[in-house]
Amino acid sequence: MLGHETATVTTGTTGRDEVFQVEEHGIDPIPDDERHGSAKDVFWLWFGSNLTFTYVINGALAVAFGLSFWQATAVVVLGGLSFLAIGAAGLSGVRTGTATLVISRAAFGRRGNWPAGLLNWIVSIGYTVVNTVVGTLALEAFLADLGWSGGHASRAAALAVTLALTFAIALWGHATVQFAERWMAYVLAVGFAALVVLVLPGADTSAPAAAPGAAGWSLASVVMLAGPFSYLPMPADYTRYLPRTTSLKAVTRSAALGGFVSSVALGVAGAAAATQADMTDAVAGTESLLPHWFQPLFLALVLGGSVTNSIITLYSSSLNLQVLGIPWSRARAIVISAAVTAAGSLGALFLTDFTTSLLSFLSLLIIVFAPWGGVFLADMVLRRCTYDSAGLHADTGGPYWYRSGWHPAGLAALLAGAFLLAGRVPLPERRHWAGLAVVAGGVVVGFPLLTSLALQTSTTSHAAVVVGLLPLTTATFAALRTGRRPSRTFWIAAVSGAVVVLGFTLAESGGALSTGDLYLFGALLVCAAGYTEGGRLAALMPGWQVIGWALVFCLPLMLAASAVALSLEPVHLNAHGIVGLVWVAAGSTFFGLYVWYRGMAAIGIPKASQLQLAQPLLTLVWSVSLLGEDLSPTAPVAAVAVLVCIAVTQRSKS
Repeated sequence: MLGHETATVTTGTTGRDEVFQVEEHGIDPIPDDERHGSAKDVFWLWFGSNLTFTYVINGALAVAFGLSFWQATAVVVLGGLSFLAIGAAGLSGVRTGTATLVISRAAFGRRGNWPAGLLNWIVSIGYTVVNTVVGTLALEAFLADLGWSGGHASRAAALAVTLALTFAIALWGHATVQFAERWMAYVLAVGFAALVVLVLPGADTSAPAAAPGAAGWSLASVVMLAGPFSYLPMPADYTRYLPRTTSLKAVTRSAALGGFVSSVALGVAGAAAATQADMTDAVAGTESLLPHWFQPLFLALVLGGSVTNSIITLYSSSLNLQVLGIPWSRARAIVISAAVTAAGSLGALFLTDFTTSLLSFLSLLIIVFAPWGGVFLADMVLRRCTYDSAGLHADTGGPYWYRSGWHPAGLAALLAGAFLLAGRVPLPERRHWAGLAVVAGGVVVGFPLLTSLALQTSTTSHAAVVVGLLPLTTATFAALRTGRRPSRTFWIAAVSGAVVVLGFTLAESGGALSTGDLYLFGALLVCAAGYTEGGRLAALMPGWQVIGWALVFCLPLMLAASAVALSLEPVHLNAHGIVGLVWVAAGSTFFGLYVWYRGMAAIGIPKASQLQLAQPLLTLVWSVSLLGEDLSPTAPVAAVAVLVCIAVTQRSKS
C-alpha cells in the first residue's frame, strides 16, 4: 500500500558501508556506530557528479538565448551559487541519518510528501535516461573513431556498457558511489580542464548585435538553475552516513564548492564554444573546436561525465521508491529504476529521439522543486535542523502526522511558490511589502486563527451572523484607507448593522460578550484590514500574486505555529476532515482569494464587498445541512437585518 514503510531493517549480520559490497541500509536511520567519513567526501561527490557535459550544453544555450559571453558567464555563476542550497539541504542528513525525502515529511506531512516523492522519482529517472543516451552516443562515436561502426549493434553495445557501469555502481550502494565519484573526478577533472584550456581562448567576448530581452535572461536562468535545483530532494542521501559530530559549516561549504567549481567551469566552456561554433549538436559543435588528437578523449569525457551523474540519480531513485512505500530493499528497488531507465533509453535511441523534449520538461520542473526546496529549507531552519527520528518513520501518528498526514501550511506555500515561479514573477517592490504583510497577517493567519478559536465555544450559525458584518467592516476600512468621506446614510446603516450584531451576540450569550465573540470581532477587524490592503494591491499587481506573496511571506510563522500547536494537541482527521483541509489549503486560501482580489481590483473594494452579502445565509444553510447544528430562531432574523443594513451602505454615495 502506498505510504506503508517497509524494508527499514538490515537483512544481514552487519550493515557496514563498504566499497564493492551491496549496501544493506535503505531509508532506515543509520546507527551512530556505522557512520563514517568527513565533509571532504561531500565535496568529491558533488564535484565529480557535476563533471558532466550537460553544463557545457547549458552554457551554450545561454548564448543561444541571446546573451553575450560575459552575460552568459554571469548566469552560469548564478547557477553555481545555487549549490549553497544543496549543501544546506544535506545538513539534515547528518542530524537524522536518513534520506531527504524522509526528512521532508516534517515540512509536508507523511501523505503530503507523496506528490513530491513521485515527481522526484520521475525526475531522477528522466535525468538518468538523458545522461544514458548522451553517454551511449559518445561511446558509439568513440568506437567509430577506433574503426568499429556496426550500426544498431554498436549502439546496442554502447548502451549496454553505459547501463552496466551505472547500474553496478549504484547497486553496490553508498560507499561505492562515494568511491567511484572521487576517483572518476580525478580523471575527469584533468580531461575537462584541458577542454576548458582548448576552448576558452577563442571565445568571442564582444557584445551581441542586439541586447537580450527579458525572455532571454529568464530562459537562461531557468536552464542554469534547473540542474542544481533538481538535486534538492537528494542531498541528505549522501550525508546520512557522516558522524553527527561532523561540522555542519564544513558540509555546506564542501558541497557548495564542489558543485560550484565543476558546473561553472563547464558552463563557461559551453558559453565560449557557442560564440565560436554551431552548438545545435553540442557534442559535434564542441568537437569541431578541438584538435584531432583530443577528440577521442573528449568523447570519453562525455561518457564518463554521463555515468558520474547517472550514478547519483539512479541511487537516489531507489531510496525514493522506498519512501513511496515499495516493500523492497534498496538493492531490489534499484532494479525497478534501472529497468525503467533501460526502457526509456532504448526508446530514445532506437524508436524516436525524445531526449530534447524530455530535457525541456525536466528543466521546467524547477517550477516545483524551487518552491519545494524553499519550504523544506525554511522548515529545516525553523527546527534548527532538529527532528524526531522515530516520528519521521512512523506510519501514522507522531509529530509529523499533522492533519491525517497532510501539512496545510507547507502545501499552501508550495502551491503559491509554484504559481509565482511559473509566472516568472519578480520580487514585489519594497513599497508593497507592508501591504503584503497586512494581507498575510489579516487574511492568511489572523482571520482563520481567530475564527477557529471562536468556533471552539460558538456554533457556526452564531459565528455566521457576527461575521456577516465583514462586508460593512471592509467597506468602512476601504473608506478610511482611501480618504473618501462616506455619506450620512452610510454611517446610519453602518451603526444600525453594528447594533443588530451586538444585540444578537448579547442575546445569544446571556447579556455578556463571550470569549468566542471577542475572537470573532477581532477576526472582523484583521480580515477587513487584509481585504482592504489586498484590494488596493490587486490594482497594482495581479490578484494571484497578491495572495501568492502573502502565503510566501507568512510561511515561517505558519510552520512555527503548526509545529507548536501540533506538539501540544495532535489531531487525527477522518475522510471529511481531509476533504475540508484540502479545500481550505487549495480552494479557500489560494484560489478563492485569488478570485476575490481580482474582483476587488476590477470593480472596487466597496462594490466587491457586496458579494459577501450571501455569506451569512449560506453559512447558516451549510451549518444546518452539513454539520447538523440547531438554528436559533433569532439567527435568520439577525442575518437578514444585517444584510439590509449592509445593502444600504453599498448603495449610498461616498
